[in-house]
This record gives sequence, structure tokens and C-alpha cells, in this order.
Amino acid sequence: MFTVKQLSTLAGVTPRTLHHYDQIGLLKPSQIGENGYRYYGEDAALCLQQILFYREMGLPLDNIKKIMGRRDFDVLAALESHKTEIARRIKRLELLVETVDNTISYLKGQKIMDNKQIFSGFTPEEEEKYAREAEEMYDPETVRESNRKWKAYGKEKQQSILAESKDIHIEMIAAMPKGAGSPEAQALVERWRTHMNYFWTPNLEQLLGLADGYVNDPRFRATYDAMDPKLAEFMNEAVKIYVAAKR
Repeated sequence: MFTVKQLSTLAGVTPRTLHHYDQIGLLKPSQIGENGYRYYGEDAALCLQQILFYREMGLPLDNIKKIMGRRDFDVLAALESHKTEIARRIKRLELLVETVDNTISYLKGQKIMDNKQIFSGFTPEEEEKYAREAEEMYDPETVRESNRKWKAYGKEKQQSILAESKDIHIEMIAAMPKGAGSPEAQALVERWRTHMNYFWTPNLEQLLGLADGYVNDPRFRATYDAMDPKLAEFMNEAVKIYVAAKR
């Protein structure tokens, strides 16, 4: 058993953080002594590890509670998802380290760099790369129009759109136990379809194409797996049920 102080020291969090997690029902102590002290066992320590992984991915505590509170939450599958996401981040950081090294060599007059190499690994270039890949997979004009619409939104609007998207997917995770064909899941697919209008207006066939992309495109799959290892398949199934009902 760990005391609050021992576990907080091991995990690199404050005792206040553990108390807060207890208060909101995210991480309960394994045992409370007669003196009122909280004690945490191995299961609680592993639960805290999961919480910290999800926090590292940028998920808010309410969303983490929904994910980990599901009856079918699979710790091993979640760890595999964390591994995939962390590996993706490491790859990008390695590219940034390479850019730093190349820039140092360039400033020392030891090598030549072009403009693209100077900014290699930064988000804008990644977005351009993804856009080129998307044009290869989907209709190029549709992708370009989607990009134009996105860039026309201000930063505040973009953040609002991204937050709405995350909310939809978190609620979709919470709806998983009820089934892909449940009213809750189907209402969320409708919300998702409406949300797509910020970028473009897909028809039913294109919705199916997007749903297939979530399970078949490695990048899309990694994004969904980082939220929940079963989300991609669930979205795929829910969208197919939705489209079948609309025909």
C-alpha cells in the first residue's frame, strides 16, 4: 500500500491532485485507515498511470472519467493505444531534433538548408503534408475547398470547432455500451454529420468513405485509438447503420 505522499512522489503529482481525483470520483483510495488516511494499492497506482497517460494526450478529467468508467474499458488495449500515440509524438520530436541539428550546422556554415528544411517538423508543414495525402485519397477540389474554409475561420472559431469535435467523440465513447444502433449513438452520428458542414457537406456515400477511413487510414486510426481503442470500429459501425436508415 502507498500513502498519499508516497504515491504522489512516485507519480510526480501533488498530494492535492490525488485528493482532487478522489473528490471527483476519478481515483478512489484502495483503503481508508481508522485514522482517516488514504492508502492506495497496485490497482489504484495503475489506474493513476492511465489517468496520467490520458492527461498527457490532452484529455480533460471529465472525459477521462467517462472513458475509464466504462464497463468494457480494456487496460491492455488502452496501453497499446498510448504506445502508438507516444511513438507518433517521438517521431515528430526526433524530426524537430534533426531540424535543430541541421540548423546548427547551417549557421556554422557546414551545410545548406532550403526553406522547407528550416521548418521541417513544425505543425504547418505537417498540415500541408496531410493535405497532400488527403488529395490523393479524396477528391482534390473537395480537400482544397475544405482547407480554404478552415483557414477562413479565425483562431477562436477554429478552437471552438475542435472542442465541439472532441465533445462529439467523447460522448460517442460514452455511448458505446448502448450499441452503435442505439438512439444515443445515432443522434451523435447526426451531430457528427452536421459538424462536417464546417468543412464540407458529404453525401451518404462520402459518409461511408469517411467511416471506412477511420479504420483503414493509419493516421485517422491512430487519432481515434488515442481516445479509445474501440472508437474507430464503433464510429464505422454507427455511421453504416445511420446511412442504411437514411436510404
